[in-house]
Amino acid sequence: MASSSADSTQLPVSERARRRITKRLMPYLLLLYFIAFIDRTNVSVAALQMKDDLSFSDAIIGTGAGIFFIGYFLLEIPGTLIVENWSARKWIARIMISWGIVASMMGLIDTHWLNFASVENQFYGLRFILGLAEAGFFPGIIVYLSHWFRYEDRAKAKAFFMIGIPIATVIGVPLSQLIMHNINWYGWAGWRWVFILEGIPSIILGIVTIFFLTDRPRDAKWLPDDEKEWIVNELEKERREKMAAGHDKISKAFVSAFKAPQTYLLAGIYLFVVTGYYGLTFFLPSITAKMRGTSTVTQTIVTMLPYVFGLFAMLILGHNSDRTGERRWHTALPILLGGIGMALSILSGDNLALVIIFLCLAGIGVHAYIPVFWTWPTRFFAASTAATTIGLINSVGNLGGYFGPKVFGMLSTSTGSYEMGMWFLVACIMIAGLLATMLRPPKKALEPAQAAGD
Repeated sequence: MASSSADSTQLPVSERARRRITKRLMPYLLLLYFIAFIDRTNVSVAALQMKDDLSFSDAIIGTGAGIFFIGYFLLEIPGTLIVENWSARKWIARIMISWGIVASMMGLIDTHWLNFASVENQFYGLRFILGLAEAGFFPGIIVYLSHWFRYEDRAKAKAFFMIGIPIATVIGVPLSQLIMHNINWYGWAGWRWVFILEGIPSIILGIVTIFFLTDRPRDAKWLPDDEKEWIVNELEKERREKMAAGHDKISKAFVSAFKAPQTYLLAGIYLFVVTGYYGLTFFLPSITAKMRGTSTVTQTIVTMLPYVFGLFAMLILGHNSDRTGERRWHTALPILLGGIGMALSILSGDNLALVIIFLCLAGIGVHAYIPVFWTWPTRFFAASTAATTIGLINSVGNLGGYFGPKVFGMLSTSTGSYEMGMWFLVACIMIAGLLATMLRPPKKALEPAQAAGD
């Protein structure tokens, strides 16, 4: 133990600071996103019972799954500015506590505890409020990471954080199915307990967040003085370099964000890829449930595998992008791969082995680009402008979370098949990939050596 400590102190201060910050913050932030994504998407599993219990069609499920993102859209930009200019710790805690309460209330639909409207409108209303409650969480964390990690370290940090998406599916889908099929306390159906039990952890973690997270390095009592001084100086140097290109007051941040063509390109990419991603995510359990001749275990494995491969792809691509400094093709090529994989899975018909292989290829593509994509706003803009831009991109882009499930559900209800809906998702992802090839680094990059790779 003493030798390990001595080895640690012999490391350069930069390496010690990065390791300590990563070890302190990233596992906890990963846990928060894991819980958030489960509460956002567990309706995909609960729908298998809800449709029969509540007489919901795929169109109703798709609309309810997607309406979450309308509420999410409304409060995104204010949330990111609150994180940048007030307190990430307090805002994230507020988000988690409120969304945990609303997520648990989903289990009370069509009971005497919750009977303010028709069953369908109760579903829509709670999904909308859940979106309002969670708004600002994801972009707030992206902004928060920029308070702790230098530009050249952010893709790795964001990759570590964002593996919460595939992990939530890999663990969340079987967990939700386990709850749904085995817990019927008080005579309530299992799908109700999926919502109730999976909403409670976010309330608990919201309270923990108030005491565990630290807003900025200068406030970190757990960071030694030399490490604190190093990261504060590095981030200040980065801030000055970006500020040299213009002002960053909040009033001007809005104008800068809305005037910049990069904002609209990034928002367009994210809108189309999220449309395809969430359409698949919300309906993949239903798609696999209709595979002929497969057991429930096989269906669960097929649902999980694309996310398992996506998890490792995110980590590998985020690390490689930071190592090489290349961003554009690390963003565009994975998205295009995701669209191609999804298209080939449709063309594979009833060949289960090929369907699984190509769905895994799609899973790699639609996950691997994410941490690299979110380095672009902080590369183009300074603090408040970047925060505004991140909020705008995420809010507009996540409208795809509304359109994807809604259009997919409508097409499957009208045609009696999932095939047309899948082709719609393929088209959206391919458009996103083509748009991503248009990304270019700023003329005056933050780090010239990194810009060379782009």
